[in-house]
Amino acid sequence: MEKSVEQAEGLIGRIFEIERFAVNDGPGIRTLVFLKGCSLRCIWCCNPESQVHRTQLVSWKNRCLNCGYCIEKCEADALTKTPEGIVIDHTRCTVCGTCTDVCYAEALVLIGKEMTPEEVLEKVLKDEKFYQKSEGGVTFSGGEPFDQSAFLLRTAELCKEHDIHAAVETCGAVSWKTLEASLPLIDLFLYDLKMIDSSEHKQCTGVPNDRILDNFKRLVVADKEIRVRIPIIPGYNDGDTALGALVKFLKDNAPGIPVDLLPYHRLGRSKYDGLGIGYTLDALEPPSSERMSSIRKRFEVEGFPVTIGG
Repeated sequence: MEKSVEQAEGLIGRIFEIERFAVNDGPGIRTLVFLKGCSLRCIWCCNPESQVHRTQLVSWKNRCLNCGYCIEKCEADALTKTPEGIVIDHTRCTVCGTCTDVCYAEALVLIGKEMTPEEVLEKVLKDEKFYQKSEGGVTFSGGEPFDQSAFLLRTAELCKEHDIHAAVETCGAVSWKTLEASLPLIDLFLYDLKMIDSSEHKQCTGVPNDRILDNFKRLVVADKEIRVRIPIIPGYNDGDTALGALVKFLKDNAPGIPVDLLPYHRLGRSKYDGLGIGYTLDALEPPSSERMSSIRKRFEVEGFPVTIGG
């Protein structure tokens, strides 16, 4: 099928959620726009539906009424009824959406909606008064928002035209040319740093972090407002060596920068089952509040203002 001009230019984005009245992803009251697609595969990722660009079918088994209407409608023979709910054979599923049309309990849901920048702006503007009163705005998250860079930049441009503060949460694993193009449009970068050792980073995320660290340094030189976000994953990056390397890197390159420590949690665990994806950290316990306080002090004593939880 021939692509439209908008699709060819990347100006149709694929969004998996728009969350209103958020308060933890930038200043004030914010609208979060979650974009699909990411080059990283973090083993602790709490949004596995964000990793691929394509629309996906998810099964929420706890909602299933076991009525069987979806099975009757599925021409691909991709659905099976079990006592726990409907199971999807993703190798057969064509993501046509026929099953979701008859699933009144919303146990089967398509994740990933195509939208234009103008359609996203329309959603964002609904809360414009709240942004003005709270000094809030819009935050682009994901996934990795810069994986849909043309769409992101055009949407941010529209926000700028309406004087809406724009933040982006990024892992930084993109070209500097892409990041550089966003500098006039993005007011705040929420920059994820997982660990400094590149080989360990690759083991946990699938990619080395040389580009990530280099892009961070470039953003600092560009004098952009940045908050560092560090997920604390027990057994992976919470040891003395790993934390010491993070502290040293930040002291050398961005002393005094605000740091958000994000403790590991299991809130996205059910999404893996719904998407038919294996989850490798079932045995991992979240860090205790005492451990998080200890890590917080380690950064604070070096002059970094720290929050826990974003």
